[in-house]
Amino acid sequence: MPAVSSVLVPYASYLRVYEPLAAFAEPERGHWRRYAARDGTPTAQDELRRSLADLLPTPPVPVPVHESADAFIAEVNGVVCVCPWRTRLRGWLALEELGEVLPVPLLDAVLPPVVRGQAAKDYERWRDRNPDARPWIRTAVWQVPVRWFTLFSDDERTFQPGAAEGGAGAEGGEDGGAKARVLRYRTPMVQARRRLARSLKTLRDTVDDGPLIEGLVDVGRWLEEFHPRSLVELDYGGLVHVLSCAQLAEDHSAADVAAAITALRDGDDEGAGEAYGRLTERWRAVRDRQFAN
Repeated sequence: MPAVSSVLVPYASYLRVYEPLAAFAEPERGHWRRYAARDGTPTAQDELRRSLADLLPTPPVPVPVHESADAFIAEVNGVVCVCPWRTRLRGWLALEELGEVLPVPLLDAVLPPVVRGQAAKDYERWRDRNPDARPWIRTAVWQVPVRWFTLFSDDERTFQPGAAEGGAGAEGGEDGGAKARVLRYRTPMVQARRRLARSLKTLRDTVDDGPLIEGLVDVGRWLEEFHPRSLVELDYGGLVHVLSCAQLAEDHSAADVAAAITALRDGDDEGAGEAYGRLTERWRAVRDRQFAN
């Protein structure tokens, strides 16, 4: 394993969908059944290390040559559910977004134009053969998008302080035997869809169209692609190392979003502003660290 194994995660959060085995056709269903029965399936930290390792060669490998055969596994009421990594597809999608995030000189230095151009051609050919493909995992850097919180209730929140400040795995796995710091939400797909629909209706009835409504529509379309008995997970991922344990313990962002939506529905603009203000202040402090020296 390359030296990057000791590097903490990029400061990213994740929205994941775990589908029951019944959602997959053969022979993929058989693969995941055997995979879930194995001992020691890889963690999110393992996935990250592999991705970072691909950036070390010269030229770097922005997208894996072969699609990952790994997944995250969860058991829901005795039913095995699978969240495939689909690292290659997610790499292509992330590469498309980089042009909107990084200035061109920096992007060219990190990933030369010839490398990006070849990856784009590969993706175009692959997409022609797989027009219905979609990722099971969405990623956000230096934030948790507000629209993600609409899917969850505060009582679905799990906070695990962790046993180590710097060396523990940061994304729901273990590293070197130390318990990882984790903050995550999990909910059944039916609840996630219901909450999103209610939030979307309230916003459309009370505010003008904008990025939040557009984002909710986008997430709703994505969720509709999955089995109705799936599990939806929001994982703070590497962001748990941006904030202190005290700050994480006091972070009830899903409750703030729910309070803001309820206040809007009730015509309480002041209450909605207070709840949304708590949320934006908390996450502005996180995003500002992206530009800290």
